[in-house]
Amino acid sequence: MPVTLLLGSKSDTDFAKKITAVLDEFAVPSEILVASAHKVPEKVVEIIEKLNKNTEPTVIITVVGMSNGLGGVAAGSSVHPVITCPPLQGLDEYLVDLHSSLRMPSDVPVMTVLHPKNAALAAVRILAEADQKLKKKVAERIKKIKEGY
Repeated sequence: MPVTLLLGSKSDTDFAKKITAVLDEFAVPSEILVASAHKVPEKVVEIIEKLNKNTEPTVIITVVGMSNGLGGVAAGSSVHPVITCPPLQGLDEYLVDLHSSLRMPSDVPVMTVLHPKNAALAAVRILAEADQKLKKKVAERIKKIKEGY
């Protein structure tokens, strides 16, 4: 049950590692691939077509700032859930770039999650729907968090 992180640029790698660190806590395998929807759309299509052949539960997380074509291109062709987690650096980026992740055309279901930890946890919970051991780990984490308050 893998999670594939699609990055629009290699410069997003450090941000993506914040996501994979949480996935590692749950022993959820992940891979990081770089493919810009604007610069190499054919590579993005090739990756999505390959992922669509996966018969096991799969989640795709896109990490891209500025004009988020990647999340939309992935969601427009993927049979798997797509979460986008834009690596926004400041308020200016937040106010301008976030809209390219939130405003998608109909039939392009991208879920936008701003915090990298929450993007990973959303992917884990999606995968846990088909994996009782993983669901148990999620429940244990929730219990641990609640005990801290």
